Amino acid sequence: MTVRDPAMTDVARLAGVSHQTVSRVLNGHPNVREKTRLRVQAAIAELGYRPNRAARALVTGRSQVIGVVAQNTTLYGPASLLAALEQAAAEAGFAVSVGSVRNLDHQSISAAVERHLGHRVAGIVVIAPVESAGEALERLPKDVPLVTIDGDPQRPVPLVTVDQVAGARAATQHLLEAGHRTVWHVSGPPGWFDSAGRIEGWREALQAAGAEVPPLLPADWSAAAGYRCGQMLARMPEVTAVFAANDHLALGVLRAVHEHGRRVPDDISVVGFDDVPEASFFIPPLTTIQPDFAAVARASLEMLLTQIETDTVGALRQTIAPTLVARQSVAGPARR
Repeated sequence: MTVRDPAMTDVARLAGVSHQTVSRVLNGHPNVREKTRLRVQAAIAELGYRPNRAARALVTGRSQVIGVVAQNTTLYGPASLLAALEQAAAEAGFAVSVGSVRNLDHQSISAAVERHLGHRVAGIVVIAPVESAGEALERLPKDVPLVTIDGDPQRPVPLVTVDQVAGARAATQHLLEAGHRTVWHVSGPPGWFDSAGRIEGWREALQAAGAEVPPLLPADWSAAAGYRCGQMLARMPEVTAVFAANDHLALGVLRAVHEHGRRVPDDISVVGFDDVPEASFFIPPLTTIQPDFAAVARASLEMLLTQIETDTVGALRQTIAPTLVARQSVAGPARR
């Protein structure tokens, strides 16, 4: 039986720190406490660990660059994930090369991956929040370290994702606990895992509370779509609470409600999702669900580095819980 050389994960386990912290120590990153640095260095000495990236680069031609495939979009969630991933990679001593694609379909993803492989990247991260990306991910070369973010939880591809279901459940429960009999939902577009998870969490919370499940209002991610749905909801006197699938949809709902002479939160309470930087400046400031994009990025990078360093796939899935941020857009229903 062949005994393998110690890997970075072994150092992390012995030192009681994360894989990323070991990487920071090895790369001389200044943002590491001296006590932690000494503990990691002691573990390295005890195990006789030698960083194998240089040797691996000579053998495989791979660089200290991580290739990222992402849709060319200004949507807050995907854009925030990309920025957080670049920061986490830099802290671990890696550069990021972004391959932007117009559509997350098989042909576009495959072409972007091939371009990355041509530049000998160490591994690849695909931000894949839509169903159309699934088939492409399964058909990528099996020897390439790969992690997906917000991808299909049903496919056997390493995945890190925001817990969309838990976030939507928390938003809906918050409105129910304020005294509303039910909650209407303006959803994101079909084909997005974020949309599906948020619909699932909304419905689960209503059913668990024994509340009526009203008809779904499908939309896209835009404030304009939220405005159109809000115009319909504002005309319905029975509507007292709305959960919008993102903050831009919520913004559109807020304007429509205002134009119809109803007040938020006095007549209709509204909760969004994403906690965009402007959410606290909406009128009223928006209660919303805040995903931890930095935690998603760190977990994705650690999962990828495990594959790069050990040639093995660790956990197939890691889910990061979001947080409810309560502001002034929610109140109890008006007495009638």
